[in-house]
Amino acid sequence: MEFTYKYPRPAVTADCVVMTKETTPHVLLIERGSDPFKGHWAFPGGFMNMDETAEQCAIRELEEETCLKVSSIYQIGAYSKVNRDPRGRTITVAYLATLDAPADVCGQDDAAKAQWFPIDALPPLAFDHNEIMKDALTLFTRLLDRRSV
Repeated sequence: MEFTYKYPRPAVTADCVVMTKETTPHVLLIERGSDPFKGHWAFPGGFMNMDETAEQCAIRELEEETCLKVSSIYQIGAYSKVNRDPRGRTITVAYLATLDAPADVCGQDDAAKAQWFPIDALPPLAFDHNEIMKDALTLFTRLLDRRSV
């Protein structure tokens, strides 16, 4: 049975922030290979398929864009500012994954490259990823504090 909904619906994406647990943590970024923000750095992520959860989307997009496989992620938050994506009304759910050290990565799919950056030397980020990074750092610190107890 098909259903027609009379109200417009936003698109949903998922992003994955990957950070290392080194003395100086590193963050995995992709260089966007297409517009919007072609040539700018961003977190791996993309549009959610109809048959997957936001968590599955984040893990899938991370692997598709960077060749990196993770199994455990933590939700950072949902980001829904009206104009956060110039392609249209898009809500993203952001997740955090942690690794002990940088792993081998490669840019593929719609990522021109994938690269690790020291947390204190991040390039300007696309979309609202600066806000997501700030929240990711808060969660990252909480997770590390919990593990050292």
